[in-house]
Amino acid sequence: MIKQRLLVLIAAGAISIAAPFAVAQNDSQAAPPNAMQGNGGGWQHHQMDPAQRTQQLTKQLKLTSDQQTKVQDILTSEKSQMESLRQDTATAPQDRRGKMMEIRKTSDSQIRALLDPAQQKKFDEMQARHEQMMENHRGGPPSGDQPPAQPQQ
Repeated sequence: MIKQRLLVLIAAGAISIAAPFAVAQNDSQAAPPNAMQGNGGGWQHHQMDPAQRTQQLTKQLKLTSDQQTKVQDILTSEKSQMESLRQDTATAPQDRRGKMMEIRKTSDSQIRALLDPAQQKKFDEMQARHEQMMENHRGGPPSGDQPPAQPQQ
């Protein structure tokens, strides 16, 4: 009887020690590489630093030094607007998302206005690829052919 209780205690101890490691391993595998969990429990895209993003655009679009300065200013302004909007708890999450999309669209159009026609064409192609990637990531637009799947209980 004592041996059984001792074995049960040892097994329970081993499980309690091993369980956090198993959960941590599952969590690290489930997280997308460019995402972080927000305060609302949902996944949010991790925004690239304005300097890094400027360097990426410089490489892809061959920006001049004057364009680089202006693009970085636009991206820095975008980042500060996004951060203040994220901290605005009075605005509903859906409204915040819409405002964030507007801020991003405004920044993109300001950047596009700085570019020459060849750069604009390349920028538009980059934007289209990004949109396609985001659409694929979200599972694409809902089709009208099939009713939405009912959650199983």
